[in-house]
Amino acid sequence: MRKATGNLSSGLIIGAAAVFVTLAVALALSGRAGAATTTDTDAALQQVATVESHDTHVHDFSIAGLWPERALRADPEDQIPVEDLPVIEGVLGYAPNVAPAIDRDYRAHVTYELETTEEVLELADGVEYRFWTFGGSVPGPMIRVREGDYVTFTLQNRPDSMMPHNIDLHAVNGQGGGAEATLISPGQQATFAFTALNPGVYIYHCATAPVGMHIANGMYGLIVVEPKEGFEPVDKEFYVVQGDFYTKGDFGERGLQEFDMMRAVDEDAAYVVFNGRAGSMVGDNALNVKVGETVRMFVGNGGPNLTSSFHIIGEIFDRVWLEGGAMVNRDVQTTTIPAGGAAVVEFTLDAPGTYNMVDHAIFRAFNKGAVGQLVATGDHDHVVFSDRIDLRPYNPGATAAGE
Repeated sequence: MRKATGNLSSGLIIGAAAVFVTLAVALALSGRAGAATTTDTDAALQQVATVESHDTHVHDFSIAGLWPERALRADPEDQIPVEDLPVIEGVLGYAPNVAPAIDRDYRAHVTYELETTEEVLELADGVEYRFWTFGGSVPGPMIRVREGDYVTFTLQNRPDSMMPHNIDLHAVNGQGGGAEATLISPGQQATFAFTALNPGVYIYHCATAPVGMHIANGMYGLIVVEPKEGFEPVDKEFYVVQGDFYTKGDFGERGLQEFDMMRAVDEDAAYVVFNGRAGSMVGDNALNVKVGETVRMFVGNGGPNLTSSFHIIGEIFDRVWLEGGAMVNRDVQTTTIPAGGAAVVEFTLDAPGTYNMVDHAIFRAFNKGAVGQLVATGDHDHVVFSDRIDLRPYNPGATAAGE
């Protein structure tokens, strides 16, 4: 009850709080009795939420971490001096192709070189745009290392560029993610080094002022830091990054389009696309899989502004690495990927067909370009999905007897 002043009495607040705490403790204790427990040998860290239904049945929903928590640089291999590590030249992966999976169980000194370019490419059919890129592509190529690796990274800015550039790798623990160390003018290159301390999937992007403009022109990509245990093998892996673009002309307006700063400030994207182009994974460019194959997608969102609601129409994600970290959710329809963030989704296609990948902020998909396709081939299991069984006229005025 409220006092005449409109405030709740302190006695009521304290009493309500006591009741709430009592109920919460009772619920936690009853749930603990039915919850699955983990052992020291479990690779997964379990976080269990318990929900009690009206019929008193208790249901456990677990969200698992797929690599164990541990102190940073705590393993003996992490103490090996850098000069004693084997040197490996890193291999890049250009979307939708991934960088090769890590096939070693030891720490290494990995070297990467990446060039920034400024060039005119297609944003959509008949629409050109002057992109600023890492490695000549949007998104920039995937970088892939192992947790604990020592990475020497060299950024190069072509002499014919008009702008200074740098790189901020979200996988880096250190000032600016390497942005200050790699700030270079056209015709320069800079090198810095870091240890990949945290496993996960991370965005990288240019962080030269104005930062938003450099990202909006296509300067972003993913760096994957595999856990020491590695990822479980799958049949297919793909690399997909969403981005929003701000042009003077509206969606589909033909010709060479210029960047519109005010449109970007207002977050009024003319294009929202996967892998730097409307139609980048549609038709002849669709991703191809077979029914029954296990699929892993590394999905990033370069932004610079919009959050992605990533969804595959007709498919459910068996597992999703939330925000590209260790926590895994299961049986997910649509996953949120923030600007400057990432996720990993895994699934198996159970029926043949063409599956549309979309940003489920749905007008972005069908009016701004955020559509890709997965084509699955194989045998039909009509128990899983029957296609149309029946088609007949419907007369809501007819009786059950067919009058």
